[in-house]
Amino acid sequence: MELIRGRIMKRVNLMRFVLFLITFSMVVNTASATMNVVVITDPTGKDPNGVAAGSQSWATNMFQSTFILSQSKHFCVLSGGEGNATPRLAAIVSALNVMENGGTPAQAATLANGFSQIRVMVGSATEGAAVGGYFDADVVIVSPNGTITITPYNSGLATLPAGDKGAIIHLLNTQGNPQYGTADAVRLQTAEMMGEMIRDGYPATAVLAAAFDNVATNAGEKHGGGGLNLVSEITTGDMFTPPALNTTGFNMNDPYSKVSPNGWSVGFPEADNYQTSPIDGSNLTTVYAYQALESAITVTVNSTAVYTYGTDAPGVSETTQEIVQASVEKYGYSSTSIATSINKAIGNGLLVGVNYVEPIDINVNQNQKAVGVYYTPLQGNKSSPSWHLPISSSILSDLGNIQTAIGLILVILVLFRSTLISSFLKRK
Repeated sequence: MELIRGRIMKRVNLMRFVLFLITFSMVVNTASATMNVVVITDPTGKDPNGVAAGSQSWATNMFQSTFILSQSKHFCVLSGGEGNATPRLAAIVSALNVMENGGTPAQAATLANGFSQIRVMVGSATEGAAVGGYFDADVVIVSPNGTITITPYNSGLATLPAGDKGAIIHLLNTQGNPQYGTADAVRLQTAEMMGEMIRDGYPATAVLAAAFDNVATNAGEKHGGGGLNLVSEITTGDMFTPPALNTTGFNMNDPYSKVSPNGWSVGFPEADNYQTSPIDGSNLTTVYAYQALESAITVTVNSTAVYTYGTDAPGVSETTQEIVQASVEKYGYSSTSIATSINKAIGNGLLVGVNYVEPIDINVNQNQKAVGVYYTPLQGNKSSPSWHLPISSSILSDLGNIQTAIGLILVILVLFRSTLISSFLKRK
């Protein structure tokens, strides 16, 4: 199957990731995710939104190393614990190796028991899920007749068998969290809520988002982190992760952006400056972070997966998603039309920090409903590119030189007007 460049670029390269984790551990203590969740609403792997997972915490440094997605083999590795950074990284690498070589989630997760106070949770699109090592978790199983069974586990190994609908949630409180002591009650509450949503037919991506909201609000373990769609190979990436080392990620129950009915959006805190859309004056709807997570990883019949490359400028990824989606709905999968729509947005100031694009910068795969957009960031501190003028810069340069020459002549005439007038009168 032919894959667009964007998807190739996003595939997991195990050795590269191992090197990254080792380097990362040298400069910062890795995060201890205090909430890990895997949700399975379709154990066959056929529903594009049937398996989702994610991590969040009160703690700092909740980077993508806490919610790793293999886009080629449809599995995830979530991590955390109270142990040191190096053993935690070793447990992650061991679990990745097992899954990359065809192992089961239980076989991968149980390896965490070989490391002190380390937790690894593994989920698969078709092979169930498991958590191993140091944890306090509830396993939710929803039977075909709608019966919900919730079983608590404390360390060792807990599994959600392949073929079953359900979820696994681990939750503890981080030291320093103002809501410390709420984890046990909120874990059971969240497990019950997830079981009911799974029974009632909600997709896994919606169940995951609801779990994020409930835990963030009622247990205070609220910093992203992020979420994954294991079937459709989608990750929230850096949408909610910390902006720098030793800082916290985005609060998952806080307002994230404002969106208009025509697709225009703006992120917070800049969104505080807008009450209506600058495009058509329509009212804006506030989107919370857990809602943005659900939207980012949920595939709909008409949705298009959009990948942006070349820039980390704030808001570019989200705004590009809306622009591309609107262009595809109106004009189809045309790289020329998509480029035109993006360039209009750049010209109108809706996209800042990037240069104009050409059709060659738009990589379209209609069969997979995927579009990759390759941006060139602006140099210096420019927020918008130079204008496209109907005449060449060389002509403008020549006109400037002529104007300069005329100006010099006028200066000479002013400075020497008396001498020139006297000389002219004498000749007469």
